[in-house]
Amino acid sequence: MILPVVAYGDPVLKKEAVDIDANFPSLSDLISNMFETMYNAQGVGLAAPQIGQSIRLFIVDGSPFLDEEEEEQDPRTEGLEDFKKVFINPVIHDEQGEEWGFNEGCLSIPKIREEVYRKPEICISYYDENWVFHKEEVFKGYAARIIQHEYDHIQGVLFTDHLSMLKRKLLTKKLTNISKGLVVVDYRMKFPAIKKGK
Repeated sequence: MILPVVAYGDPVLKKEAVDIDANFPSLSDLISNMFETMYNAQGVGLAAPQIGQSIRLFIVDGSPFLDEEEEEQDPRTEGLEDFKKVFINPVIHDEQGEEWGFNEGCLSIPKIREEVYRKPEICISYYDENWVFHKEEVFKGYAARIIQHEYDHIQGVLFTDHLSMLKRKLLTKKLTNISKGLVVVDYRMKFPAIKKGK
């Protein structure tokens, strides 16, 4: 089932999410619906707060980055062939390397892309969809970036929070319009200002 993506301005996107356990109701259905929602919106990651659930869960599939590459293989795409994963109760232990910039976007903040700097390598522990624990796994390049972006969501952080105060100020009107639903998207969204009847 395709779920509506929560738009910028909804308080759930700024809230730190909580851990869950294996008894979380209908977890496999939720994960399946999240993948369907993400693919429908042509995303490479989706966190539970983006569909209104403040829990420490996100999904990723970095394969679209492979389609963008041409003859020369970008070393940052290494490992994306099978990079379809579920992260439950993740903890990033370490981020290493020299920060690199990339034009990031977000399904909750459509039509806005900005340069965000992140470290190229992370070490993370998490449970997968089968409740198998993965201890201190290392990811690099685009895989690390996608994880960092989605991990931010469960921490109540948006990619716009990484921007300078000036850049954020310049985006104020666009962000306000998104929260009011004054943006054209080709996937289902839930707009906070509309919900509140503003």
